[in-house]
Amino acid sequence: MRDIAVFSGSAHPELAAEVCAHLGVPLSPTRVSRFANDCLEVQLQANCRERDVFLVQPLVSPVQEHLVELLMMCDAARGASAGRITVVMPHYSYARSDKKDMPRISMGGRLVADLLVAAGASRVLAMTLHSPQVHGFFSVPVDHLHALRELAAHFRGLDMSRTTVVSPDLGNAKEAAAFARLLGAQVAAGAKQRFADDRVRISSVIGEIAGRDVIVLDDEIAKGSTVLELLDRLRELGPRSIRVACTHGLFAAGALKRLSEQSDVLEIVCTNTVPVPVEEHTEKLRVLSIAPALAEAVRRIHNGESVSALFDAPQSE
Repeated sequence: MRDIAVFSGSAHPELAAEVCAHLGVPLSPTRVSRFANDCLEVQLQANCRERDVFLVQPLVSPVQEHLVELLMMCDAARGASAGRITVVMPHYSYARSDKKDMPRISMGGRLVADLLVAAGASRVLAMTLHSPQVHGFFSVPVDHLHALRELAAHFRGLDMSRTTVVSPDLGNAKEAAAFARLLGAQVAAGAKQRFADDRVRISSVIGEIAGRDVIVLDDEIAKGSTVLELLDRLRELGPRSIRVACTHGLFAAGALKRLSEQSDVLEIVCTNTVPVPVEEHTEKLRVLSIAPALAEAVRRIHNGESVSALFDAPQSE
């Protein structure tokens, strides 16, 4: 893989290093500096000319800083005559801004997609986008991965005979159903109404819960308001046990602490698409690595192989 060059922004260099370790290539250095007027400057400190360049940068807090960094990395690679520029974006935070549901509201998901392409991105590798339509916001090819297999492998050590996977809302029910099939479990979903970014109401849960082992599955957990509201509804139905799982563990504003304080929640499982500060970890948290999946996708993109084939057959245990 000598024609490949992998760079990381400052959002999640640990993940980039792990991806490179699986690929067997070095992580090329990036210098990010700031002028006296607070403007950023980015320099890719390795040769890019005619190389297959991969830029690893999830959009996590501070999102705007990391977005501008990523745009400048794209521009630097394009200016250095990169053969192809693939943005490896494990978490696309602007994907939540995906529809015009109020008058005169911006659609950040589409705008940022346009910005990345304008900056020089020729391909995007993403994981568990918030909604399917976000894929179509990009005018360049998008390889869309999911972490359901990594999450399922974690739970397969448990007795799955009386398990129900619960989606907090109908919008995530398709992903929950796919996850339930991997586990041989039943599926249920909450009837959710959202009133604000951090204010939701779940009126009921559709599916069998009483006396069953429940795994709550969501694409991301930010402030945790949806999961906490769902837990209240589940308790009314008498589950035997409760576990919580998500792909993107953002855990903003003390969400991880609040969830960990729920005495009936046995485990909180997420992946490392976004960094969870070590000082915020709790005994109930389990962080699974998606670096092997990202590395294999990068290898397939580089070699011109099918990325969708990653999901065609069960992974070997």
